Amino acid sequence: MVEMATEDEIQRKYKALSPILDERARRLWAGAEAEHSEGGIAAVERATGLSRTTIRAGRDELRTGLDPEEVVNVRRPGAGRPPLEERNPGIVAALEALVDPVTRGDPESPLRWTSKSTRKLAAELTAQGMKVSPQKVGELLYAAGYSLQATHKTLEGEQHPDRNAQFEYINDRVDGFHARGAPVISVDTKKKELVGEFKNAGREWHPAGEPTPVRVHDFIDEKGKVIPYGVYDLGRNQAWVNVGVDHDTPAFAVRSIADWWKHMGKKAYPNATELLITADAGGSNSYRSRLWKAELQRFATRTGLTIAVSHFPPSTSKWNKIEHRLFCHITENWRGRPLVDHETVVQLIGSVRTKTGLVVKAKLDTREYPIGVEVSDDEMQGLNIDRDRFHGDWNYSLSPSIRRAA
Repeated sequence: MVEMATEDEIQRKYKALSPILDERARRLWAGAEAEHSEGGIAAVERATGLSRTTIRAGRDELRTGLDPEEVVNVRRPGAGRPPLEERNPGIVAALEALVDPVTRGDPESPLRWTSKSTRKLAAELTAQGMKVSPQKVGELLYAAGYSLQATHKTLEGEQHPDRNAQFEYINDRVDGFHARGAPVISVDTKKKELVGEFKNAGREWHPAGEPTPVRVHDFIDEKGKVIPYGVYDLGRNQAWVNVGVDHDTPAFAVRSIADWWKHMGKKAYPNATELLITADAGGSNSYRSRLWKAELQRFATRTGLTIAVSHFPPSTSKWNKIEHRLFCHITENWRGRPLVDHETVVQLIGSVRTKTGLVVKAKLDTREYPIGVEVSDDEMQGLNIDRDRFHGDWNYSLSPSIRRAA
């Protein structure tokens, strides 16, 4: 009496053989196992995940007999429908555009989730002329690193009721500037770093048993620290990093933007009359800072540019593009290396390159930036500031002032 195969045995065999089985061989093997298993077709279905239709077709094909002269083709050339992504090449970009302004979770993490359902996203894509099912939307989102989850409050950015609305407003504003060919930059101060023979997180290749020696304790010495302020051009995938050595103040922040404009921006956008800055809500570029606005006014007057600013809502700094388009690559580039002096810091930042073609330029800034600078009420009244209707505290523009002749 022939022993009948169990589901566990079928599963073990399928895992071992599936990498080398083509469509026809898989169908015939499943049909043969169904003929000689305790549970028949149902057992093979549970063990392999193959459909009953496929298993039954293989069994019936074996019962009628195989033609040894038959040419084995898995599928006729050109058979089967092409993937939806090939029929609608722009569907992935369109889907990303729909979910990008309202994504939650850590944007630097490979796992994100969207607050829009797959059914709603499918309806919006269909309205754009790209017919797609909710199931396919889910597959595309999963492939892009998204996961639709149940209601879940995150620690960052959930507190403010206009969080998502501001993200969408920034997204629309950026699209508008890019459509006009105007520059859009993302700015922020990277984490301060100690200069000297101090441990830096990460590992780097070295001869076995010869690690780079560093100090046991991270006590600041005469070399001090560096304050990298980054300016990332969203349209050109280029960046400028001003490496300061004094204080992270609004004057330092705007000076960094001015240096970017002088060395990179003006050459890239010779006909520009406006500039959009996306920035965090706090720090040296805080929306509450009077000095930040006063310095931007001076920058606007010097250059003739109208400076538009949009701040990310409080506690959502990681959504600022510069965080995961520039700063993470800088950290990766100097991992496991002590930042022994200022020149090393500048060289390591300036040598950052990525597969997407990111170009970074860096410069050491030895100027002093005093803290505690006050801006009077009269000076604030003299600013040419135009606040947007939606959250004018977060979204505003500064126009150049007319300089009086001396």
